[in-house]
Amino acid sequence: MTVIKQKLTFANQDGITLSGLLESPENPTGYALFAHCFTCGKGLTSASQISRALVEQGIAVLRFDFTGLGGSDGDFANSNFSSNVADLLAAADYLSTNYQPPALLVGHSLGGTAVLVAALRLDYVKCVATIGAPAEPAHVLKQLGGKLDDIRGQGVATVQLAGRPFTIKKQFLDDVEQFQLQGQLRSLNKALLILHSPRDTTVSVDQAERLYTSARHPKSFISLDDADHLLSSKQDARYAANCIASWAERYMPAIVADVLPSEEPAKGEVIVTMREGDFLCDVRSVGHQWLSDEPLSVGGLNKGPTPYDQLLAALGTCTSMTLRMYARRKKLRLSRLVVRLTHSREHLEDCEDCLDGKNLADRIHREILIEGELSPEETERLEQIAELCPVHKTLLNHIDITTHLTKG
Repeated sequence: MTVIKQKLTFANQDGITLSGLLESPENPTGYALFAHCFTCGKGLTSASQISRALVEQGIAVLRFDFTGLGGSDGDFANSNFSSNVADLLAAADYLSTNYQPPALLVGHSLGGTAVLVAALRLDYVKCVATIGAPAEPAHVLKQLGGKLDDIRGQGVATVQLAGRPFTIKKQFLDDVEQFQLQGQLRSLNKALLILHSPRDTTVSVDQAERLYTSARHPKSFISLDDADHLLSSKQDARYAANCIASWAERYMPAIVADVLPSEEPAKGEVIVTMREGDFLCDVRSVGHQWLSDEPLSVGGLNKGPTPYDQLLAALGTCTSMTLRMYARRKKLRLSRLVVRLTHSREHLEDCEDCLDGKNLADRIHREILIEGELSPEETERLEQIAELCPVHKTLLNHIDITTHLTKG
């Protein structure tokens, strides 16, 4: 399976640049957003394993570093739970603008609590999965131990977390203590999967019970048995990842166009059905299915060739087929054939002007590279044959297109 990995950056609400990694199959069926745990980063084992499992299920995943962590800019000391939620909303907005809205949110530890808060604000999210998540953001204060009094009294203190020093300010404490998540979960209106280990010593399993009790159905719980809080074992991380991927398949919206049996294309017929965004189309003929789209630069999702790309492809492939058939029939020693085509107009400009009848002139340049033991006469004849390919002749003919609009 081909996995496309893209390093990307986007700005949060404060203009701070965040670092992300988007992993995607060639034709994703949906998008997910992953939030890492407190003071961790997008490179955590659980993050990479969950992303890989979802990609194998056809779901693209964006994971990123919160403000001040990993490759993201900003000062961690000035961040808090509210800023983590804001970073998540910025990431969701980035996916919505450049690809499609994420239907699945996945969060680990405090990241799980954050995705629950974010999901309450994002109508397009259909399902949420949490791993080792506390029921309230204030639960994270237990990790600060004896430093709490120093932070409250002095306004700031350095705390050792996972073997690394972090500066925590009093504003962080005030921020997490203002949230009352459990009371809001009844209005979540999303499918919820809670994964937790009964041996988690960082966030006890009773936190999972509180989340489960507060939420409405559909909701599910999966025990991670011997796993530790960080899912540091790849086996544990992979198990959690596969559970999430299988569960999400039930709730992820199907974005592939549904063609009813009665609408299956007949021989010689092509059916084009709208998909997400402004341009993406599902194209079907007998026994075949593909996508057509526009590039990101003009508002498309770049998931398939443009209509004019497909027009050039039709001429190019027909040219190649015709020449090869002729060469075989005439026993010509044609060893290599490449057809390169260019079109002089942009498709969107045409659409904007098509109603007033302007800019209707087309120019297609076709360059044919041939190799083989061919005489000058044979080469000249192949050039003549190229002009006779069926698609070439069709494009030169007067074409009468009739349209009938029906309401479903």
